[in-house]
Amino acid sequence: MVQLVKDYARQETLGPLKGAARWISVGAVGALLIGIGSAFLVLGTLRAFQTEFDSFDGRWTSLLPYVLALVVCIVVAVLAASQIKKTTLQKGSKR
Repeated sequence: MVQLVKDYARQETLGPLKGAARWISVGAVGALLIGIGSAFLVLGTLRAFQTEFDSFDGRWTSLLPYVLALVVCIVVAVLAASQIKKTTLQKGSKR
């Protein structure tokens, strides 16, 4: 009976923990890659606006590329947040 209880406890605790660790590790790697890609996208956008367009050379218009880069940051963040769908770690759960 004691062995049966131990095996049941292991099954009910270690199984979900292994699944959660895998879920968290994949999510962390994905978040890291999205963060790096977003940083490169924003830096590329900023540099393109600063070097390719001559209309951003004035005193106040020199701030416009930074504002546009901020808009790109916000758009990427909204797109990433809109893709979050899974709310639980359990397979088949409708929560």
